[in-house]
Amino acid sequence: MITAAPAPMQPPAPDRPGARWQAAWREALRDPRELLSLLGLEQAALGLSDQAAAQFPLRVPRGFVARMRHGDPADPLLRQVLPLDEELRPMPGFSLDAVGDGAAKAGHGVIRKYRGRALLIATGSCAIHCRYCFRRHFPYAEETAAAAGWREAVAAIAADPGIDEVILSGGDPWSLATPKLAELTQALAAVPHIRRLRVHTRLPVVLPERVDAELSAWLRGLPWPVAVVLHANHAAEFDASVDAAMARLRAAGATLLNQAVLLRGVNDDVDALAALSERSYAAGVLPYYLHQLDRVQGSAHFEVSDERALALHRALAARISGYLVPKLVREVAGDPGKRPL
Repeated sequence: MITAAPAPMQPPAPDRPGARWQAAWREALRDPRELLSLLGLEQAALGLSDQAAAQFPLRVPRGFVARMRHGDPADPLLRQVLPLDEELRPMPGFSLDAVGDGAAKAGHGVIRKYRGRALLIATGSCAIHCRYCFRRHFPYAEETAAAAGWREAVAAIAADPGIDEVILSGGDPWSLATPKLAELTQALAAVPHIRRLRVHTRLPVVLPERVDAELSAWLRGLPWPVAVVLHANHAAEFDASVDAAMARLRAAGATLLNQAVLLRGVNDDVDALAALSERSYAAGVLPYYLHQLDRVQGSAHFEVSDERALALHRALAARISGYLVPKLVREVAGDPGKRPL
């Protein structure tokens, strides 16, 4: 049996803020065999890999599992999280650092790629481990902005007046407790040239309990306009609990955008892409980016060719309203922005 990794945080007292979402975090599934058993699936037929799970452990909240189709080995949500033998096949062109994060370091946990923007690696923790994650090999232990009370990261931003937007990323920044987030934003509030804050997060989709009253109050109290860039790849990732989380975020004043990754066997057909755009918009989230796969080692089985990606994007644009069509892009190390296809 695959050994489960320890939970990243201690249980809070039941009456403390955050108790509900932290409890849901601790209860996440970490054993691939338990996941398959819950879905009524046989392990061997799916190519389950203990070695792949040892390299990048499974983690998936039970609420997200509840949205998977029982008995369906091709379920698009299951495919995103299940460790398979395919991950172990070496493939040319796939690397440990697919997007050049290492070359773009500008301070402890600070990545500086694009003009006017600085990205903070707030934490290495995430409520779900997506098998295609472009930072699945990132050295989080050495490169996390939260180290030393954020001091080096904030100092690097304060020293560069050309930075007017800070992006919180990870891992998932909302895996941090809200007081820890407040500690960071209080420090950033003293930097006069910051004009906007952006948060890249998957938690409101996979663990909607995270959007609680404490987080909403923190959002409402921020001194900048805030864009929350969510990550959902398939319409089935939305349910009533996610809709409610999105409503709470909008009520707190956040602009909501969605970025998806084009993934073979998950959303690589026009029906799935149209349903994703329409369902996210119904939840108050505007489609933003459709990324071509970042070619990180272990993810080759998700890749869709550029030719097919372009054909799908054209078909999508012919089917739905223009404001529902996300930009089809690729991140290329060294480029000044996302590269349109």
